[in-house]
Amino acid sequence: MIWSPSSDPAVVLLSERPNFLPTTSNALADRFVAERDGPEGSYSSLTEHDLQVLLLPGTSPGDQLAAVIPLDDDILDRIDALTRLARTWLGRPPLPDTRMTVDQRRRFRLRLRAADGRMNGATYREIAIAIYGAARVDTEPWKTSPLRDAAIAFVEAGMALIDGGYLRLLRHRRRV
Repeated sequence: MIWSPSSDPAVVLLSERPNFLPTTSNALADRFVAERDGPEGSYSSLTEHDLQVLLLPGTSPGDQLAAVIPLDDDILDRIDALTRLARTWLGRPPLPDTRMTVDQRRRFRLRLRAADGRMNGATYREIAIAIYGAARVDTEPWKTSPLRDAAIAFVEAGMALIDGGYLRLLRHRRRV
């Protein structure tokens, strides 16, 4: 999936390196996978490290490159993405993308499954059975079951994600 840098601050913006800086080897030039050209530049990625870059107009992977970090509310997320790219550039293992924990990813999948099931005509009980299993759902009366409430909550949260709420997942939650 290709994200716009305005939606996903983890997209690293790359431009030509200023001439007054010393030249350096471009260790990643041959590893950028071209994916799509757009009006804002050429999107590329390092798929093995789940890193996405945008080569600004007039920039190619073989150029001497520099990163552009906009000074905005997402600066810390952008620096985090650049750090992950820099570690790859230096031949070190990249740090994992920490915008979502393993548990958040699990709940994200469950929410989307629940919403998808509901949009395809599944009842809340059928959704609960798909998530928790029939044996667990059948242990208590359905109308008062906490699993019923959980299934409804998964569907509502999944619908909110589909309605654009997923964009919040592309940014770190930070304390103000």
